[in-house]
Amino acid sequence: MGVKRGEQTYSSSTPSSCTVRSVRYGECQKNHAANIGGYAVDGCREFMASGQEGTSGALKCAACGCHRNFHRREVETEVSILCCDPIHCIIEW
Repeated sequence: MGVKRGEQTYSSSTPSSCTVRSVRYGECQKNHAANIGGYAVDGCREFMASGQEGTSGALKCAACGCHRNFHRREVETEVSILCCDPIHCIIEW
């Protein structure tokens, strides 16, 4: 069982810069009472993957059993990095 606290994605617009985004999945927002016309959430506060990355369990929450899409997605960090070479980089905040 692994905790899915965040993932980092890298995208490059030019050869010397890239953007790093750290993603976290917060509380579950699935309405469990929608079929009876009500509103009730389960109280799950953070997505925790029930399986390893690359498996179907990586998208299912171990705490509430919901798919990761029901959890609020938060982009925590966005950093632009200018790289002169792979060893020495200048970080812009």
